[in-house]
Amino acid sequence: MSEKQHKAEHRNRPTGEAFMAFMREGWAPRSDELPELTDAARYAAARREALSATFPGERLVVPAGGLKIRSNDTDYVFRPHSAFAHLTGLGADREPDAVLVLDPLPSGEGHGATLYFLPLADRDSEEFFADSRSGEFWVGSRPTLTSASAELGLSTRHLSELPDAMAKDLGPSGLAVRVVRDADREVATTVDRVREQSGLSSGEQAQEADLELARTLSTMRLVKDGWEVAQMQEAVEATATAFDAVVEHLPEAVRRGRGERWVEGVFGLHARHAGNGVGYDSICAAGDHATTLHWIRNTGEVRDGDLLLLDAGVETDALYTADVTRTVPVSGRFTEPQRRVYEAVLEAQEAGLAAVRPGNRFKDVHAAAIEVIARHLLEWGLLPEDVTLEQTLDADEGQFHRRWMVHGTSHHLGLDVHDCAQALREDYVEGELREGMVLTVEPGLYFKSDDLLVPEELRGIGVRIEDDVVVTADGARNLSAMLPRTVPEVEAWVREGGRRR
Repeated sequence: MSEKQHKAEHRNRPTGEAFMAFMREGWAPRSDELPELTDAARYAAARREALSATFPGERLVVPAGGLKIRSNDTDYVFRPHSAFAHLTGLGADREPDAVLVLDPLPSGEGHGATLYFLPLADRDSEEFFADSRSGEFWVGSRPTLTSASAELGLSTRHLSELPDAMAKDLGPSGLAVRVVRDADREVATTVDRVREQSGLSSGEQAQEADLELARTLSTMRLVKDGWEVAQMQEAVEATATAFDAVVEHLPEAVRRGRGERWVEGVFGLHARHAGNGVGYDSICAAGDHATTLHWIRNTGEVRDGDLLLLDAGVETDALYTADVTRTVPVSGRFTEPQRRVYEAVLEAQEAGLAAVRPGNRFKDVHAAAIEVIARHLLEWGLLPEDVTLEQTLDADEGQFHRRWMVHGTSHHLGLDVHDCAQALREDYVEGELREGMVLTVEPGLYFKSDDLLVPEELRGIGVRIEDDVVVTADGARNLSAMLPRTVPEVEAWVREGGRRR
């Protein structure tokens, strides 16, 4: 449920009966035209069926989550929990406090799905004009129970009916219930209370059951369906357009000062216009800031002669995000040391991309890329004396190369930028790559300005190159291949102001 805002009582205005009557009058009739079932909802139905088959005879509760307070009486923009979006087809900022409940059918086969949410209020209610969080006057029109049902292909009920529905048919010999706990603490607490009152197992045993549901929902997203892959391509294409805009604006970022913020703003403008916004806080790191893996402060200067590392992604209205990184010379030409580091990272990425194919394991992508990284570091004389390539690649005794590339090469991508995060290691890192999986390939090298183990000419250079790929039947397809990657391509891209050939 939503967090409670701090109300400004001194700003409240009394509402008399005469004013209430006046507010009810003079409104044109609302349209009774119903929306069509969305493509997202059609695919969501198949996902619910798969989930139903995994937990037969159990009640499954998947909340959207609620509004979160940013400060006092202002909220962050709402984003539904990813599992909720995956199972309903709802995206963007819909619907705060909603809860999807899958109830076993009386036949014992499958589940019926019901969406509990706060529908559009009648115009004779005070909520219509006085509720700043859900009233139509304040936040715009909401769906009705009927329109939401038509759009999503779900049964719908008012959110106020949820507590009674949760308690129905529970007991020592009744239904078991599982809830996605991290989606909404209040709903999880309600489920725990119902469990206790009904004599169901609670405490650690119940939380383990809930964790199993969360893991299942996360693992389900490892393989994307055709609609999801199309969403990922849409997100990447919008991201590529935003990257072009950033490159076009590099001279302005240099001229204005505090250029990292200018870069962040340009990308954010395009992300918000093309989709729901950014899929994660953009990393707009120039100079030595590029050696900080998650530099999101973006407070620094963008200077000629420096590299700019831009790690950013557009999130579609359906909440699927891209995650792409390009490192570009602000002046349009790499220095010799910058070029040397860049080409080593590019070679590592090519090795990682080549390892993305069905039958390989997820961890093979990192192994292929990191071998190239370690070899270059060895050739440059940066690893400890007497350490061989085989020794540094040894997971138990080596890993000296991780001083300059501490992160993994890949992660799954989708509704979350680090998608499927609750899947077990055996399904993720140790898992086999399958057609429909979408993952990143993103090696890097990061030489901090105060690292005395590297030559002075390399200090302050950070390079990462990241693309989003989908596993196909016979290999992989690079969804972000339209963006320049080689040194000549990147230099021409910058010199020509973001105009890709």
